[in-house]
Amino acid sequence: MTVQPSPCDPEELRSLFLFEKLTDDQLGQLCRSGRVEVREAGPVYAEGDPATCFYVLLEGTVVTSRRVGADDVEINRTSQRGVYAGAFQAYLDDQVPQLYTNSMRVPVRSRFFVLSAQEFSRIVHDWFPMAVHLLEGLFFGNRTFQQKVSQRERLLALGSLSAGLTHELNNPAAAALRATSALRERVAGMRHKLKILAGGPYRQADLDTLVGIQERAAERVAKAEQLGPLDASDQEDAVADWLDGHGIAGGWDLAPVFVQAGLDEEWLDQVAAAVDAELLESALRWLNYTVETELLMNEIEDSTARISGLVNAARQYSQLDRAPYQVVDIHELLDSTLQMLAGKIGPEVTVVREFDHTLPKVPAFPGELNQVWTNLIDNAVSAMDGPGTLTVRTSLDRGRLAVDFLDTGPGVPPEIRDRIFEPFFTTKPVGQGTGLGLDISWRIVVNKHHGDLEVTSEPGNTRFRVCLPLTAAATPDAEETSA
Repeated sequence: MTVQPSPCDPEELRSLFLFEKLTDDQLGQLCRSGRVEVREAGPVYAEGDPATCFYVLLEGTVVTSRRVGADDVEINRTSQRGVYAGAFQAYLDDQVPQLYTNSMRVPVRSRFFVLSAQEFSRIVHDWFPMAVHLLEGLFFGNRTFQQKVSQRERLLALGSLSAGLTHELNNPAAAALRATSALRERVAGMRHKLKILAGGPYRQADLDTLVGIQERAAERVAKAEQLGPLDASDQEDAVADWLDGHGIAGGWDLAPVFVQAGLDEEWLDQVAAAVDAELLESALRWLNYTVETELLMNEIEDSTARISGLVNAARQYSQLDRAPYQVVDIHELLDSTLQMLAGKIGPEVTVVREFDHTLPKVPAFPGELNQVWTNLIDNAVSAMDGPGTLTVRTSLDRGRLAVDFLDTGPGVPPEIRDRIFEPFFTTKPVGQGTGLGLDISWRIVVNKHHGDLEVTSEPGNTRFRVCLPLTAAATPDAEETSA
């Protein structure tokens, strides 16, 4: 690209807001230290290259962009005289990597005042030593502050999730404990009943028949379908009547277990036909112990499977055993977050998953995306504050992966819609919100993943949309330029 030198006029520099307070001597030194360049339409510098120059626009138009995968996404376009870009962090010297944090081009012939990074740093240190210390403190203080508030937000989310996870784990653990205690009693009863059977006047053929019936009953338990309350009550009455009709005492106590296992009057007829009449009651009570044992073992299996699922969801959510940056299936992250937040979402909120599982995996920081999902889901549930529907949808949007979080709450009022991504801005009562969730989410999506986070809202239909590049080259948080 052709660069044409041009004379430097101190008075022209004085007309720029950046230099209007400088003395005549300082303006003269600027002209001697720097240069004026005329650039034809084309690139000026590229993101990630060593930051060698500080550019101030004198005339023309500049366009700055950020790299997203193989594309450059425009982030600013301006013709305002005096805007600056390039090595404006050179005053920090080697305390931070001196690289261009974006790309800049000129769509039309433009003029710049240009200082080398070394000259820019020297002038700032010589002329504004106090300002340098203030700017260094502001730069590193802001970075530390962002890290601290982000860590605090994560800890607050972790505390909420831990409480919910403890509740979710307690339910199946308590169920497994109760089932284990009951199982111990039933096994003791089976041993007692087996002793009676073994000591009774029963033929080997009778015992073989009972064992066969026991095995078939266990198979029926495994295939039993859950009946509704009314159907189950009707079936229990029918089975109790059958037992009473065959002289079985306390049939009403045996009936619920048989019905829960899917054993009806037809099955009882088969048992009655297979054993002698004097053996029927002992056989049915022994089979009742067998069925109860199978049901209790199923309950223990379901409970422990639930615990295992929650632990796996917690591991997926935390990403503790995985690399911080990897190619991930977004749906796995969404499922783990929804499972972790199930207790907080509560039974009043209907969760609808509309996932497009044909979408490709994307490169991302999964642990941080899970924090974004947590913040957006938490906001949606808080907004509805009671019964409602939370819809989580994935789709392809203009070559990017889109994740939508829709809620049926009252919506975001238009007068505050432009402020919701500001740090510390919150509509929640004092003590219930930090005002950092959406700010941190925006930084994770936009700065770290080169994506977009936007909101559309009306009463009964609020949508937060996260768009992620399919091939984004994720980078650490970059500082914005002023151009």
